[in-house]
Amino acid sequence: MADTGPGPGVILHDDADYAFWVERTLATHPAPDEPTRLFAYGSLIWKAELPHVAEQPGLARGWHRAFCLRMTRFRGTHDRPGLMMALDRGGQCRGVLYDLPPDNLGQQLDRLFRREFTVKPINSMPRWLRVETAGGKVWALGFVMNRASPLYAGRLPLPEVAKVLARSCGHVGTGAEYLMNTVIHLEARGIHDSRLWQLQRLVAAEIDATA
Repeated sequence: MADTGPGPGVILHDDADYAFWVERTLATHPAPDEPTRLFAYGSLIWKAELPHVAEQPGLARGWHRAFCLRMTRFRGTHDRPGLMMALDRGGQCRGVLYDLPPDNLGQQLDRLFRREFTVKPINSMPRWLRVETAGGKVWALGFVMNRASPLYAGRLPLPEVAKVLARSCGHVGTGAEYLMNTVIHLEARGIHDSRLWQLQRLVAAEIDATA
């Protein structure tokens, strides 16, 4: 698939915008004397943007992974939008905590933010989360869904999500591949998300039905 670009009327974040988010995130760091941690729940697990010096499982309460972010680029098109996961309110989410190197933290966050959000208004908002680990609760940076974003799809039934993932594709790849990679790498770390397994069966059935 060719990259069709951001589309008409779309406003992208510029260097000043990313600098603002980096400054804001660092200024609100709730535990600056501790390692800076990143909470990964989806593609950051199998395609980490940043190097890390340690990792461990973590549980974020009050948030759950959901295919609630519409994509008209990357894994979808303007004619056939796709869906990607985001952290939405409610429930809980098991993921992976990465300890980031302490040097050049601002540059690391700038690189990370340029991957995680591109358009205005922001869709995946950087936010400090309280995450449970085997050694106790720690602070970690996560990306949560901005429900005010026009790309917020809301809480969709799994069969509807499956229909989208089975058919969506952009210049980065397909929605089905995105789901499969996430499930494989969660399972490899001992994290079994029953809803994702159920969704994977539904997507497979949709693909079989259209083959």
